[in-house]
Amino acid sequence: MVAGTQRKYYMLGGKGGVGKTSCAASLAVKFANNGHPTLVVSTDPAHSLSDSFAQDLTGGTLVPVEGPECPLFALEINPDKAREEFRSATQKSGGTGVKDFMEGMGLGMLVEQLGELKLGELLDTPPPGLDEAMAIAKVMQFLESQEYSMFTRIVFDTAPTGHTLRLLSLPDFLDASIGKILKLRQKITSATSAIKSIFRQEQTGQQDAADKLEQLRERMIKVRELFRDTDSTEFVIVTIPAVMAINESSRLRASLKKENVPVKRLVVNQILPPSATDCKFCAMKRKDQSRALDLIQNDPELSNLTLIQGPLVDVEIRGVPALKFLGDIIWK
Repeated sequence: MVAGTQRKYYMLGGKGGVGKTSCAASLAVKFANNGHPTLVVSTDPAHSLSDSFAQDLTGGTLVPVEGPECPLFALEINPDKAREEFRSATQKSGGTGVKDFMEGMGLGMLVEQLGELKLGELLDTPPPGLDEAMAIAKVMQFLESQEYSMFTRIVFDTAPTGHTLRLLSLPDFLDASIGKILKLRQKITSATSAIKSIFRQEQTGQQDAADKLEQLRERMIKVRELFRDTDSTEFVIVTIPAVMAINESSRLRASLKKENVPVKRLVVNQILPPSATDCKFCAMKRKDQSRALDLIQNDPELSNLTLIQGPLVDVEIRGVPALKFLGDIIWK
């Protein structure tokens, strides 16, 4: 995982509460200590990177992490800031983004007819998936912005399973949606001479809007290709040795396969050592965990992944030294 200087992206995800953040943070520390300028990004609405690094990383901007040998920066994508950006983008001079957009496409007359749908109020309330959309916007910046060009490793601490699958499927959805809008515009353009004349009157605005949509569509395709590129991207599933968590991991793996997202490794956290049988509770817990590990070996989705076992440790994993300790165990 540390070999080579080509940039690589690692996304860690799974059921909530299995230790994704600790694994992501420890992997980022591992990369930084092996000479890679590294960025660790939280796309989880309930951020806990600050807790893991024992450092305030809030604010939605790049924050340097103190301690590793090579530059390590953290970024918590700020949902409140994202909502504010959304409102600013969709409200201009008292109008709405939908109205501006429709007029730019030469469809301003339709907005008046749709006024009773209260589009302005709709835009005041950010839609479901906004957090994922902002994460996608950041991924686009990673691909294109000079600010991020120094990083050879980017680690994502993703949200629980449902959010993460929305994030990964969003580029496909947006690509298809934008394509439909562009096709709709073409159909309406050629529908009647009256509408054609309206388009001619506002040709510049329409073309600008169409060009921007086409540019966005091309960027979505880039992001989609990145998520599916086996040379530069890997999704690491994190779980614990419990039947419910293993079952969810199996479903996640099946969904990732459907999205063509490369998965090679499965981290199983919080495993009791074999010696933990000296009390009745420990013996029963160890037996349950062994059953869960057997379940992995017989699961068609998980059995072909590289299995990494993370021990249940007797210290709290908090701060760079503790993360290095965990990383040296998990990411051998």
